[in-house]
Amino acid sequence: MSVPSVKPTIHRHPHGISAIDAEYLYPGHAAAHLIEDSGSAAFVDVGTNDSVPYLLAALAVLGIAREAVEYVLLTHVHLDHAGGAGALMRELPNARAVLHPRGAPHMIDPSRLIAGSKAVYGERRFGEFYGELVPIPRERVRVAADGERVSLGARTLELIHTPGHAMHHYAVVDAAHASIFSGDTFGISYPPLATPRGSFITPSTVPTQFDPEQHLASIDRMTAYRPESIYLMHFSRVTGVPRLAGLLKEQIVELAAIARRNANAPDRAAAIRADMLALWIALAAREGSTLDAGALERGLENDLELNTQGLVAWLDRAAERKS
Repeated sequence: MSVPSVKPTIHRHPHGISAIDAEYLYPGHAAAHLIEDSGSAAFVDVGTNDSVPYLLAALAVLGIAREAVEYVLLTHVHLDHAGGAGALMRELPNARAVLHPRGAPHMIDPSRLIAGSKAVYGERRFGEFYGELVPIPRERVRVAADGERVSLGARTLELIHTPGHAMHHYAVVDAAHASIFSGDTFGISYPPLATPRGSFITPSTVPTQFDPEQHLASIDRMTAYRPESIYLMHFSRVTGVPRLAGLLKEQIVELAAIARRNANAPDRAAAIRADMLALWIALAAREGSTLDAGALERGLENDLELNTQGLVAWLDRAAERKS
């Protein structure tokens, strides 16, 4: 791949951390993060194939050689986070992809990942969003045990398993800088939905592995590090972590209750979606949001649909276990 001609949007944060807009769905929806320390660099999540030119262009803008990238840290293998990893790795000669033990096989051979994603999005939308997935050679994959540490320049990053959003999920703890890269386990927070109290955050209960008890435990595990900043894929840095953690946990409990309450509704999905939206409207108002209900629904439309699918899938798994 030649030097990209695209112009990346880069948000520079403290401690050598930059967020690069992955240009997934629309600007400001997904952020790939780049950590630079003492001449070494690592990406945390990378977006899709279409994101790769923006990430390479960001390296050029930031003056970081492709050869300096040591790691591509993939918090989990959902395609908005990892779909472009194989294509990106082709351009980073010294990088190793670091994956959860449950996720690694799906990046080495993405056939099952492709099939599962097509079941969620449909054939046409899958091709439009993600294109052709490039496998990562097995020898360039490092499997991360829970609590494993990797060195990047002068800093140490700890990788902790954080199930709840997905069973194959880990978070990246940069304890020296009171920061955590949470993938999707610490939810999503789009800047346009911020309230006078700060960021407005919602959990991501997408198909197919949502588990409320594990999700709550993973949030507690992350906050036990007392981070000052958490970096989200959707969208980048949030602070005021104790307030956001409380808001997330409250919603996870309530979303599980909403799913159970509507388990036998004639149209489960429609009922769950309506109650989820009503919950978010009420919480946003409680936080002092000045957005009307329509603006909030538009801002969270994609998440409403995917979260509903995830809650329905969770109900179905629970029913299967009882049968």
